[in-house]
Amino acid sequence: MDYEHTQRAPLHLLLHAIGVATLVGAWQIGDPEVSTPISIFSGFFFLLGVSFRQLTCRDKGDYLRISFGPLPLFRRKLLYSELEKVEPSRSNWKDGWGIHLSSRGGWVWNIWGYDCVDIDSTGGKKLRLGTDAPEGLAAFLQSKFPEPKNPDPGLTSPEQEPHSQPE
Repeated sequence: MDYEHTQRAPLHLLLHAIGVATLVGAWQIGDPEVSTPISIFSGFFFLLGVSFRQLTCRDKGDYLRISFGPLPLFRRKLLYSELEKVEPSRSNWKDGWGIHLSSRGGWVWNIWGYDCVDIDSTGGKKLRLGTDAPEGLAAFLQSKFPEPKNPDPGLTSPEQEPHSQPE
């Protein structure tokens, strides 16, 4: 089962507006000692705007690639072999947008809205991944859960044990 989903959001427009406003402010100042650092600051917001235009989740075989883009400066891998729990959820205003630590523990990767998938991985790692298709992403990730390991291959399940017949 392949999975790829991209959520687009208008957050980049706010970042570009801040970039334009600071660039206009730098131009108005006219003093190169002041306007140069402000122009660099403006460029930083343009770069962020291009980086936070969309959030894409893409199946890569052994892991899910999560990346903001179209300029993928911020990306991460979610290894399927480390998945423990996945469930659709809703975030709140405290969780916000972007990449940051969550109030529930772990990380938030969100571009827009409150729909998300809460993901718990081995080692106590937590991720709240924002998406506009939480049920589809959760179902895909649940299909990728690692197979449970039988600690003793000599043990059989009750269905496999021979039934005793009364004599």
